Amino acid sequence: MTRENGAAALYDQFAERQTLAKIAIGFVVAGVLVYLLGYVVGWRSVGQALAGANGRWLVIACASTLVGLVAWSKAWQVVLGVVGIHVTFRRLIVTYFAATFANYVTPFGQAGGEPFIAYVLSQDTDASFEDSLASVVTADLLNLLPFFNFAAIGLAVLLLRARLPDVIRPLAFGLTAIAVAVPAIAYVGWNHRQGVENAVLRLLAPIVGRTKRFSVDGIRHRIDRFYESLELIAADPRNLLYALVFSYTGWVFFALPLYLASLTLNLPIDPLLILFIVPASTIAGLVPTPGGLAGVEATLVALLLALVPPLTGGEAFAIATVYRIASYWFALGVGGLASFYVIARA
Repeated sequence: MTRENGAAALYDQFAERQTLAKIAIGFVVAGVLVYLLGYVVGWRSVGQALAGANGRWLVIACASTLVGLVAWSKAWQVVLGVVGIHVTFRRLIVTYFAATFANYVTPFGQAGGEPFIAYVLSQDTDASFEDSLASVVTADLLNLLPFFNFAAIGLAVLLLRARLPDVIRPLAFGLTAIAVAVPAIAYVGWNHRQGVENAVLRLLAPIVGRTKRFSVDGIRHRIDRFYESLELIAADPRNLLYALVFSYTGWVFFALPLYLASLTLNLPIDPLLILFIVPASTIAGLVPTPGGLAGVEATLVALLLALVPPLTGGEAFAIATVYRIASYWFALGVGGLASFYVIARA
């Protein structure tokens, strides 16, 4: 498929009425839930907290999000280079931002947007879908290491201070479960490839039989190619370590906007608490709304109220709102512009 056809296909994916309807419904539902959350905590108190906002800190928070995304783009470029796909950093940044936009607007995107991100990359570069997916999965796994490290540090701080409220326990257990489950799944998937391939083929066989676009042999070839790409990546630990540096950098600048949001409202939070709050709230991003809207906000409010007792519900919601403006809506805007550019440059 040519790059022009790939960009057209990407546009068609979003231009379909059914897709647009799902996205619109997702935002409407999330908007209603966010409004109800504000109603519960009190919109007047939220407005009072936002009234004294210092715009300078908000700008810095948006810049921090931008730096985080750029760092993750660099980690992605390093992993792609291992499988022999060399894309200029300037081009890849735009592609990454466009893929982030697609992930953020799609319901359940946060719960499994890797195939779609790989699709965007394969259409906008010379990478095959299998190589793209292998690089995306590897980059995501690398990003999980700082995710768990920061969460562990934050949880350790809470335990040392004997401050683990009941409302926090489910999230703490959830982070622990994910920390155990992800490596276990990765281990099984890597060491039992034939079993994984057979399971995928059995699962897709009924679908393949109803369409001429795919075949069992074609899917088997894609799975084999995917594992070959993973082997190439795993055989280069030096570059993986190099990519990991950018993964950690990205996570630092992804978490920093929450602290900057508190400074924006002159309601400073202990930076060590943010190491737990941001990863814990990220779990809420798995809810079936675009970018985890409403779920992340509600989780942030609950965490802030539990861990920062002086805060009122209105103040906690105001901090969550400013943080989401910097970390979600700003990224969504930049990613949207990148999406249009990806299509236009084809």
